[in-house]
Amino acid sequence: MKKLLYITVNSKPEELSASKTVGRAFVNKFLDCHDDFELQELDLYEAHIPRLEYQYFEKRNCLLNDYDLKKLDEKEQKEVRKIIALCNQFKEADVYVIAAPMWSLSFPAPLKEYIDCVIQDGKTIKIAQDKVDGLLNDKDRTMIYIQSSGASIPWILKKALNKGLNYVEDIMKFMGIEHFKEILVDGTGFTEEEKNKAIEESLEKVTKIAEEIKA
Repeated sequence: MKKLLYITVNSKPEELSASKTVGRAFVNKFLDCHDDFELQELDLYEAHIPRLEYQYFEKRNCLLNDYDLKKLDEKEQKEVRKIIALCNQFKEADVYVIAAPMWSLSFPAPLKEYIDCVIQDGKTIKIAQDKVDGLLNDKDRTMIYIQSSGASIPWILKKALNKGLNYVEDIMKFMGIEHFKEILVDGTGFTEEEKNKAIEESLEKVTKIAEEIKA
């Protein structure tokens, strides 16, 4: 069975989060359209995302081999195994959905920590002496990035101000994920009415993208 990996990056419960509300709507619609997918969910505010300590690596972006791993203490071994598990889960997915708010022109820190965990030599990238290649072009994969923001950003400024969105698109394509789609829940504002309006306006794109993905 194919796998849909749904990643959320917000400490708010789903009913209070615009990005998570739209993310859930997308996941539900996608599964309605594609019944051959298994859903896996990862809440980066609930899951433990290890920090990447220098002693976990034998070289850049390459974790210790089994022999050297056993030289670490029990806690450190557990951290390395968690990093490996996160990377393997990411590598095994076919479609990815990330739901995150815009924070300081970017996204909450747990997402960057998670991305650092899944970028590993020999798994998602291949580091050679003179170049780095992505390894996730081995099958058809799609990333959908759902971002909520309080302001309504003019289209002419979206490229300049959406630094988090730009980074996620660049890093996913760097790993070899060819297809990237965005759902921007802009203008959530300060009131419940503004938030609900922004959510409603994004739902048309949710349906369109869920139906058009060839998976």
